[in-house]
Amino acid sequence: MPIRNEIMLITYADSLGRNLPELREILRRDFQGIIGGVHILPFFPSSADRGFAPLAYDTVDEDFGTWRDIAELSKDCYLMFDFMVNHISRNSKYYQDFLKRGDNSAYADLFIRYRDFWPGGEPGPGDIERIYKRKPRAPYVEAKFADGTREKIWCTFAEEQIDLNLSTETTRQFVAENLRGLSRKGAAIIRLDAFAYAVKKPGTSCFFVEPEVWELLDFTRSVLSPYGVAILPEIHEHYSMQLKLAEKGYWVYDFALPMLLLYSLYSGSNQRLIHWLQICPRKQFTTLDTHDGIGVVDVAGLLSDEEIAQTQEYLFSRGANVKKIYNTIAYNNLDVYQINCTYYSALGNNDDAYLLARAIQFFAPGIPQVYYVGLLAGENDIKLLEETKIGRNINRHYYTKEEIAANLKRPVLQKLFALMRFRNSYPAFDGIFQLLDTGDEHSLEISWRKEKYETLLTADLQTHEYRITYFDSESGKYCELDIL
Repeated sequence: MPIRNEIMLITYADSLGRNLPELREILRRDFQGIIGGVHILPFFPSSADRGFAPLAYDTVDEDFGTWRDIAELSKDCYLMFDFMVNHISRNSKYYQDFLKRGDNSAYADLFIRYRDFWPGGEPGPGDIERIYKRKPRAPYVEAKFADGTREKIWCTFAEEQIDLNLSTETTRQFVAENLRGLSRKGAAIIRLDAFAYAVKKPGTSCFFVEPEVWELLDFTRSVLSPYGVAILPEIHEHYSMQLKLAEKGYWVYDFALPMLLLYSLYSGSNQRLIHWLQICPRKQFTTLDTHDGIGVVDVAGLLSDEEIAQTQEYLFSRGANVKKIYNTIAYNNLDVYQINCTYYSALGNNDDAYLLARAIQFFAPGIPQVYYVGLLAGENDIKLLEETKIGRNINRHYYTKEEIAANLKRPVLQKLFALMRFRNSYPAFDGIFQLLDTGDEHSLEISWRKEKYETLLTADLQTHEYRITYFDSESGKYCELDIL
């Protein structure tokens, strides 16, 4: 099923119900008209990082289901799959064969060996400091080969995630074969996870290295275009990178919106948000929440350093059950670029503020994505956080079918779902976006128009009050959307 301009759910295979069959049952039973697409987070066999250390891409983890279950989901929704273009599991057959056979392995060229990458075999003065890193260490693991030798192999993230060498023919064939395989399994769009890290070059930051990064994108697009499958490069960094991607016609993420909206709803000021809505890409997927934290680095240059710091302090002081310590080494989190919190709790578990945030997201340019915890207006899961001591688990609750049924009775969800149905079905959202001048710094007005259809969101960022009006073609009158 091709991409449609309808809201996409982001979920793990085992977070809305226990597995893929239960996920499909729940979507059909409870979310008809609410969800048009699904980004199923990595459902392949994996050794770590909740699926992001894949062993292979040709099978579905047996705990989740089968390819038949994926095919059944694709009958109802357009689907997004992940491809970890930067790395593969250290427990994969590819890396294990490399450790066993060394230079004689058919997969030796899949990996980046320090001895081959750096002139002289080791980084020179300043090389490691120059590399863009999210972890406070040099990006390598020490491989221990079967013959007793050892050498350094590039590893950007956790030790379970060994980086791929995208400059070799062996790796290009690996990428092409797996992308074609995923295309045949029902993907409408494939997300290139950790894309900006994939190209490495001595003497650079090894992050979004130009022009090589564009050649890699051209390569992946050429592989997927015969299948009608789009690509979505995943990049958390300065918004200018998203603008560059958009200029070349690629789908991008709006990772700036989450922090900008928090700042606007905390401060009551519209200026920063309006500026972004004026310049942001139109061919994009908007987010407020994802399986990772709330991005901070994404708003550099859109908020001042003082405004970013203020927003963070507001989040910790006004948010519900969120503490700074959850974002430290005490909870296995060394990524200072994101804050671990559900979006609902970031807004103090306040229904009005949360509904306004979603209304603005749904009226922003692009296709909205809603994370499964956000779909249920979920609070911070302190129990799971403390049990696992993993900071990101605060926003990774496991919902049973019974929990979901109980949540559906909450007024905040009934109102949220009414907003989502309207966003999915009203024709104006396929038309022209316009920001209107309100004349003051606390209000926001966004309109969409297509032919006779028109809808207007009017919001007060201080009081969190809002209203949505639309032209009703049956009555020939402008009506107010009733979400009660």
